[in-house]
Amino acid sequence: MLRYGALAIDPPLILAPMAGITDRQFRLILRRIGGAGLVTMEFISSEALVRGNKQTRRLMHYVEEERPISIQIYGARPEAMVEAAKVVEGIGADACDINMGCPANKVLRGCAGCSLMGDLDLARGIIRAARKAIAIPLTVKFRLGTNEDRKNFVELGRICEGEGVNAVALHGRTARQMFHGTADWSAIARLKEAVAIPVVGNGDVNSAEDAVRMLRETGCDGVMIGRASMKNPWIYRQAQALLAGTTPVEPTLEDRRQLILSHFRLVTEQERPDFALHKLRTFTGWYTHGLPDGRHLRARISSLETAAAFLDAVETFFEEARAARAA
Repeated sequence: MLRYGALAIDPPLILAPMAGITDRQFRLILRRIGGAGLVTMEFISSEALVRGNKQTRRLMHYVEEERPISIQIYGARPEAMVEAAKVVEGIGADACDINMGCPANKVLRGCAGCSLMGDLDLARGIIRAARKAIAIPLTVKFRLGTNEDRKNFVELGRICEGEGVNAVALHGRTARQMFHGTADWSAIARLKEAVAIPVVGNGDVNSAEDAVRMLRETGCDGVMIGRASMKNPWIYRQAQALLAGTTPVEPTLEDRRQLILSHFRLVTEQERPDFALHKLRTFTGWYTHGLPDGRHLRARISSLETAAAFLDAVETFFEEARAARAA
């Protein structure tokens, strides 16, 4: 079993934080499907929290059904990161995660995210200050380094261990790679050998089989899954089955229909109409990948202007799919 201090994560499968994706509706969808040992909120700007930004505080809303839940924060000023960590603890999150791996330019320009791997003294200062400020488990997520010539993930991992961090997560790419190329799983194995605290692997986990293979090949303590969960929210439950020695179940056509409709209800209940429709288009586009004629539904919903029209299009698509399968 994976543990962040006193926090047990079972199974050792974690939803990666993804901006604009791992919102409260998606986290609830995954929880209700099952298999995720920990869900992580989309990353939160420490500077926005310090400024009292209402939209940022709204993003931090969660419900008990989501537990255990980790909230990831990012920033470059130790003072702001300390205040953000205190907010995370104050609202009752189960763990606080520090982002030192985001490769997005807007984050890098602020000397946050993976930029901190280029200034390990500042990184150490942020980690030390945050660790002293909160009692809940503290974790850090990072990459191999800023580029191929500056791979210092082992050094950062040892800093984290020395400063009392409870676990680290490593994405096996550099910041310059973004999400291109192949994730280096051997680096995850090297980090696991270099530190005594739990190591979570991340990168190129595209199937349940990949999750199990990463655990076995690298010796890591847990697996963090990101983009694959967008197209296949059942991946955690399937990986859990493989870890338990049972056969994973593939989602049926009806399972996919119910998934879209469940997400539809959550989004329309909690978001303003224009934003809800944008989210529904996005997630339905992912959920229908791999389905026969899924591209036709994606094309159809791209021009719809109301939630009711969206719902009609989805129902019609699945009725036609069932009829085609029966024929």
